[in-house]
Amino acid sequence: MPRHVYKRLPVKSDPIYESHEVAKLINYIMRDGKKSIARQVVYFVLNKMKKDGSDPLKVLNQALANVAPVHEVKPRRLGGASYLVPIEVRRDRRLFLALNWVVDAAISRSNKEFKTFGEKLYAELMDAVKGQGSAVAKRQQTEKLAEANKAFAHLKW
Repeated sequence: MPRHVYKRLPVKSDPIYESHEVAKLINYIMRDGKKSIARQVVYFVLNKMKKDGSDPLKVLNQALANVAPVHEVKPRRLGGASYLVPIEVRRDRRLFLALNWVVDAAISRSNKEFKTFGEKLYAELMDAVKGQGSAVAKRQQTEKLAEANKAFAHLKW
């Protein structure tokens, strides 16, 4: 019998685009509680997408769809051995992984090409829409590992 049931706090959608994904992206970019700076960065990226003549929410959702994994592996111990068991990724975890991979890929981009984090994030999102970039490579690597361990799929419980 569980002692304490975890109650997830709902994330309010952002005030300008009224999108759950944009609000989550702002929260993942935020460091040291400086949400206003994270908002400036995200809105800079979305305005730059709008200036390019595309709908920023569609571009963001397409980029996240290209980065979000369908399967991942989870280690399970059976006897003395540990097996990597492929499992399907829940919808909220898919969003979490996609946003974190995009932000991490933007952070690790070289400083020679871009001067600000907003420019790095914009470049990573545009690469993700095209099916390129570090975040998409991370997804492909994760799904390849899950495919390679498909033989242990019967061990999930």
